[in-house]
Amino acid sequence: MSSRPSSAPTIIDVAREAGVSIKTVSRVLNREAGVHEQTREQVLAVVAQLKYRPKLSARSLAGARSYLIGLLYYDPSASFVGGVQKGAAVRCREAGYHLVVESIEDDAPDIEAQVDRMVAALRPDGMILTPPLCDNAQVLKVLADSGTPTVLISPGEHDPALLTVRMDDVQAAAEVTELLIELGHERIAFIRGAPDQAASELRYQGFKRAMKAHGLVVDESLVYQGDFTFPSGVAGANHLLAQRQRPTAVFASNDDMALGVLSAAQRLGLQVPAELSIAGFDDSPAATLVWPPLTTVRQPIEDMARMAVDMLVTPAATADGDETLPTERVLPHQLVPRDSTMALASRKRRAAVSTAPAKPARKA
Repeated sequence: MSSRPSSAPTIIDVAREAGVSIKTVSRVLNREAGVHEQTREQVLAVVAQLKYRPKLSARSLAGARSYLIGLLYYDPSASFVGGVQKGAAVRCREAGYHLVVESIEDDAPDIEAQVDRMVAALRPDGMILTPPLCDNAQVLKVLADSGTPTVLISPGEHDPALLTVRMDDVQAAAEVTELLIELGHERIAFIRGAPDQAASELRYQGFKRAMKAHGLVVDESLVYQGDFTFPSGVAGANHLLAQRQRPTAVFASNDDMALGVLSAAQRLGLQVPAELSIAGFDDSPAATLVWPPLTTVRQPIEDMARMAVDMLVTPAATADGDETLPTERVLPHQLVPRDSTMALASRKRRAAVSTAPAKPARKA
């Protein structure tokens, strides 16, 4: 290959160095189907060598695209939103797109007008919706009417006509509950998430399923309605731990609430996990910044966001056009046991040792 041009490289330079047409270079950069894999790799190698960066304005005029992906969110959990933004932004940058992030209140009276104005102003090539907006019929209608391709992250139900990426919240919550049960806990409290988010009910279903599978009854007095925020975790803990027969373990349906439980328990003078086991959900960055670090579920938040971008910028059909990619992707989660949970038997043995009367000294 020749040396890199002294001026900023153009698509013509890329095509000449790669030995292909300008149209082929354009198809590779736009991630279009029908390009031979060897040719695609050859073009991308030249793009990397020349450090070619297409101008978004020129690409938009040529292909009637804006090369913008929109992300709409309304979620009280900063860790979830932060993870989605990070994953989506990185993938957009890799694909030559820009990410535009907007926060819209799910219950705003003019929500349809807000979304309509955003679409009209940006003309995004696709939109990503996070909970609870992904289940908002008004938002979905505006996007459908405008013809804007949309990917839903973790909606309550899967519509085969809509692009969806999620994890299995029910199974993940069941695994957390089963871990606590295997540790010997039976009196397990559960703190639910925001009522307007589908994940709240799905995780509660997983909790109930695991309890039932092990022959344990869900005590409704040990179920507290939270809203996915730290303060609601504190309030839930204060309510649950004030009971005469308090729980031996608390499963909060996200890490923010679990951290609230941990804070309240420590303020009450309870040792975690010696006197109370605590589990969360999400594996947020804060889960390992506290002591003890939280047992939780690693939700693939960034991976789901990256996949959402892929589903928008990758054609729906494969290169040969014979097979259509699935409209729903389910990404794997991971149970992450840490020091905030302990076997109940170990706790009882520790308590017995600490409260046993001292043995009298033997006489000489």
